Amino acid sequence: MVFGRGKKAKQEQVTEPGESPRAVAEASADDSTGTAAAAPLRGGTGPFDVSEIEDQDGYVDLGALLIAPAEGLQLRLEVEEATQRVVAVTMDLNGSSLQLQAFAAPRSEGLWEEIREQIGQSVGSQGGQVEEVQGGFGAELLAKLPAGGADGSHGYRVARFIGVDGPRWFLRGVFGGEAAVDRDAAAGLEELFRQLVVVRGESPMPPRDLLQLHLPKENAVPAPQSAPDIERPERGPETTQIG
Repeated sequence: MVFGRGKKAKQEQVTEPGESPRAVAEASADDSTGTAAAAPLRGGTGPFDVSEIEDQDGYVDLGALLIAPAEGLQLRLEVEEATQRVVAVTMDLNGSSLQLQAFAAPRSEGLWEEIREQIGQSVGSQGGQVEEVQGGFGAELLAKLPAGGADGSHGYRVARFIGVDGPRWFLRGVFGGEAAVDRDAAAGLEELFRQLVVVRGESPMPPRDLLQLHLPKENAVPAPQSAPDIERPERGPETTQIG
């Protein structure tokens, strides 16, 4: 597994779950008084909360996300130009991609249902189409966005959105490439998604705030045979871009 540089990817923009994750919830405090944790369709198969694993050894530690290494997997950390903060990590495997972002969420309710609705409205406003389907992670969205070819032709770019509500966090994945339209092609990335571990932290945060990602420390990478080639990321897609 290697780390690649973040790129200005050939992606379309979807203005969700908040082009500023803080915008929708700026006036909202973290729901620390809620008693019922969000009930995701995770079961015992992941993605996991850090409290659900025995230890963190063997993972690539990116702060809010712990990623299990895999043969052929490449990771790209994506940086927001205005703030220079890492806002997403993209897993590239066998010609397909899966962009990951983790957000703070209330204790008492999940975010995915509301965010699906917002994605649909945003895609529709851009002349695209959205279809809600059921998959291995529950309700998913297939988004088709207008895209122009190099030869001037007009077509669509397809992205597949999945979301998981966890205890005080929400994890969003966006499949690109063949994995967006072919379940078999997505199998490897889906398995890696299930192995993800979210580290929410204990600090109060407004719902929809991005959880902090960072480069792994040198002594926090897996064994040498699977250790990533770490390079400082360059500018990547904004938090609302899909791939």
